[in-house]
Amino acid sequence: MSAQVYYRPIPSGEGGRWQLAGGWSRFSELERLCRGEPPRRVTDAPPEVIAALTAPRPPLMGLSLDAPRIMGIVNATPDSFSDGGAYDPAAQARQLAAAGADILDIGGESTRPGAAEVPVPEELDRILPAIRAGAALLPVSVDTRKAAVAGPALEAGAGLVNDVSGFDFDPALPALVAAAGVPVCLMHAQGLPATMQDDPRYDDVLLDVYDALEARIRRADAAGIPRARIVIDPGIGFGKTEAHNLAILRRISLYHGLGCAILLGVSRKRFIGSIGGAPAPADRAAGTLALSLMAVMQGVQVHRVHDVAAHVQALRLWQAVAKNEKAEG
Repeated sequence: MSAQVYYRPIPSGEGGRWQLAGGWSRFSELERLCRGEPPRRVTDAPPEVIAALTAPRPPLMGLSLDAPRIMGIVNATPDSFSDGGAYDPAAQARQLAAAGADILDIGGESTRPGAAEVPVPEELDRILPAIRAGAALLPVSVDTRKAAVAGPALEAGAGLVNDVSGFDFDPALPALVAAAGVPVCLMHAQGLPATMQDDPRYDDVLLDVYDALEARIRRADAAGIPRARIVIDPGIGFGKTEAHNLAILRRISLYHGLGCAILLGVSRKRFIGSIGGAPAPADRAAGTLALSLMAVMQGVQVHRVHDVAAHVQALRLWQAVAKNEKAEG
């Protein structure tokens, strides 16, 4: 039995042969990846691979994905690693909307390394006021692993379920999402938050995460959730070392091959502070922004961040330069 072959599009800007995921990047070359073999550049791939890489991604909660989108983080938690208990969640939702966020992601259970599970009633008490406030302004995502939380959150105005367990935690959640007809973000995580950073190991992290996400997509499809309503997240920092995170970020365009929009959540994470010399999470905005722009160049559509205003400003400048370059060309 031959080893599976993976193809990563290498974005090349305006002049590429193919348009990547119907978005702003193009590519003419691909990287052929296979376990146990060095990467090899190629100029073509099987038709089904090119189809998956080039098909435009459907709108997400009414938002087109032909430009990068900013998802603002609203932590309705007292113990999140970056800003737990630092603000009123409903007020923060309004502030991030005013700062230019496209989506608000509201969660009431910290999933930082070492975090414990929060009871459903407490999680709902934390998030519902913020969801109601945010949904009056922008599309809202509820960040939860639990069907008993997702149901009331959708009734309160959320339009997307962001499950950091990728449907591994609560077997009732896929059916609820399917019945509600809403999109879902399936993230990859190795282990539970309480223990996920103890000793994460992979044979090949880039390809192992690809395979795991593909399995999650198949499971969602079997539950009645079409690929058009699935967003995938490789789960930076969730059961991954610094080296694992960097390996994924270096070649994140590989995941376009899954045929879904990609969400990236790197905001203020520990490895940014370790590499960038910023021990305090609040001081990691510049490092986060550097990684976000790198991912934009690889066609990543949704960026989940704390520092919305900085990302909105950076994207406006990036788009202005790109537009000017296109006009001059």
